[in-house]
Amino acid sequence: MKHTVQVEVGGRPLIFETGQIAKQAGGSVLMRYGETVVLVAATKEDRIREGIDFLPLMVDYQEMSYAAGRIPGGFFRREIGRPSEKETLTSRLIDRPIRPLFPKKWVYETQVVATVLSVDQENEPDVVALTGASAALHISSVPFLGPVAAVRVGRINGEFVINPKADQMPSSDMNVVVAGSREAVVMVEGAADFVSEEDLADAVMFAHRAIVPIIEAQDELQRLVANPKEAPPEVTVDQGLIDRVTGLALSEMQEVMTVAEKHARRDRKKALKKRVREELAAEYEGREKEIDAVLEDIEKRVVRTMMVEQRKRIDGRGFDEIRPITIEVGTLPRTHGSALFTRGETQVLAVVTLGSSSDEQKIEALAGETFKAFMLHYNFPAFSVGEVRPLRGPGRREIGHGALAERSVKAVLPKNGEFPYTIRVVSEVLESNGSSSMATVCGASLALMDAGVPLTDSVAGIAMGLVKEGDEFIVLSDILGDEDHLGDMDFKVTGTEKGVTAFQMDVKIAGVDREILRKALDQARAGRIHILGKMKQVIAEPRAALSDYAPRVVTIHINPDKIRDVIGPGGKMIRSIVAETGAKIDIDDTGRVVVMSPDGAACDKAIDKIRRITQEPEIGQLYMAKIVRVTDFGAFAEILPNTEGLIHISQLEHKRVRKVTDVVNEGDEVLVKVIDIDKDGRIRLSRKAALPQEEQDNQ
Repeated sequence: MKHTVQVEVGGRPLIFETGQIAKQAGGSVLMRYGETVVLVAATKEDRIREGIDFLPLMVDYQEMSYAAGRIPGGFFRREIGRPSEKETLTSRLIDRPIRPLFPKKWVYETQVVATVLSVDQENEPDVVALTGASAALHISSVPFLGPVAAVRVGRINGEFVINPKADQMPSSDMNVVVAGSREAVVMVEGAADFVSEEDLADAVMFAHRAIVPIIEAQDELQRLVANPKEAPPEVTVDQGLIDRVTGLALSEMQEVMTVAEKHARRDRKKALKKRVREELAAEYEGREKEIDAVLEDIEKRVVRTMMVEQRKRIDGRGFDEIRPITIEVGTLPRTHGSALFTRGETQVLAVVTLGSSSDEQKIEALAGETFKAFMLHYNFPAFSVGEVRPLRGPGRREIGHGALAERSVKAVLPKNGEFPYTIRVVSEVLESNGSSSMATVCGASLALMDAGVPLTDSVAGIAMGLVKEGDEFIVLSDILGDEDHLGDMDFKVTGTEKGVTAFQMDVKIAGVDREILRKALDQARAGRIHILGKMKQVIAEPRAALSDYAPRVVTIHINPDKIRDVIGPGGKMIRSIVAETGAKIDIDDTGRVVVMSPDGAACDKAIDKIRRITQEPEIGQLYMAKIVRVTDFGAFAEILPNTEGLIHISQLEHKRVRKVTDVVNEGDEVLVKVIDIDKDGRIRLSRKAALPQEEQDNQ
């Protein structure tokens, strides 16, 4: 039986449909928003996955090319293989707010699949898919602790707008996705053009008010479906085991969690775990995982109690104190720009490479093909945390952290083609103890300045944490890895002294209210200003000149009608220029020509050749012309490449000329003057007008 629920969001109906399609899924919802349609299906396996200590949840978002009336590119002409960056980022966007809402100890394989079936190029499908994922889980038998919903908020002409349409977004100074429950905000992600912390908090709360009716619509849909929920897994507690482990470990754990250095603390924890396991081996044989789980609970309790009651962090810092920072720029001698940024035990090497427009990344998406001239890639090798893992391609975490850093830095890049280079930044995480994505933002900003990229300002980032016990809460600046793991929030904020450029917040509790949000934002601003001060002590503005090893790029504009002349038949002309000069040449349909070469002289030579090919004849100008054809009435001469004019027999000399070949022959080079260009582009030349004055007098 088909059920439909409708709610108005951003002035447009958001429609939930279920019961007609994908009926064998555990829960399926067809979401309609305008003419954007997304099918979301949530399904779980009946069998229990034994021996795991994590939530077996898979979230996949896929955009089908037919949704936009397109046939996919590539050899196979189908959507196969690795998901696009947009699909990966949206899968993470859906995963993050729903993952904390599964029951503790949930051990059933569960999958959420969101498929974009139709897109109207006005309404973004990502927030629709996130809301649909919650709805599909809510009507399924899974004891999901939701629902949640998401909206996008922009600000246009000073007014907040819920789910602005695609053509409105260029006018918005923020692009914020907010997910929330009925009571609180559970996730925030987005970018902004230097907005204030107060304005960002207002935007989030504005979005949350729009979310509440969507939550109520999901509750109504669940009542209509009336699908019974499974009982949450029983969490059995062996109080005897807990007491034994606590008695053996609590005192030492309290000491261990005050060891400031990460690896020393880790080694002490390993030794404690080994000792406790050995002492309980006979009594609790085969229950090592339960012992480890109790030890982790003790660790969490010790750290949180230490913060709330003793007002003390693991490494002894104040709650708003930033770890020591060291910075070095120009670290690598042959790259175009580099910086080594170290904050505590987190260290990032950022490297900049400059290229031409042909190095831009081509992106095939539902909106069509686009080109990306700025890329930031984040690498997180296992050795950065002292582990051993096979080298693989970037995962969702690497792609997500890179995208966050890219949004952060993009706000200060030169606009409107002022810097004619394609820019790639690679962040190599060399050490990690929390906030490596924020160290990437700092390192990228420093490396770009070292490369001479004309940034408008420096950008820094900081990760904030939260410990909330009852009504009391503590906001932590510049969190460690353990503080992230054991705390209640990971809130990353980036920006300049003028304002925020990007942010990402995930919480592990029911949500955060405005008071916590404002406290975190204000504390983040103070930390960001501190970090920016340290960065500007090393390099306050971009270098005046590019690296000697960076390519030289010169942009000129030619008449679009001359493009074919520069390219030549079958590309013959442009290939000859490239072969002769060694320069790289890119031409677009507007007549914009980008010439790139490591050698400035090669650039100049190539540009000179292009200018000669595309030069337009001017009346009154003198040209050295080559006679290409002789007739009875005159001679045709090439004054510019592929540009000819006629020297009439009367214009050869000041005296009467009986025969053209008495004065010029094919192959001769003569100085001529352009005396007329008619409306059809025919050029009249004169040799006699170009003769030296004394020669004219003699005649």
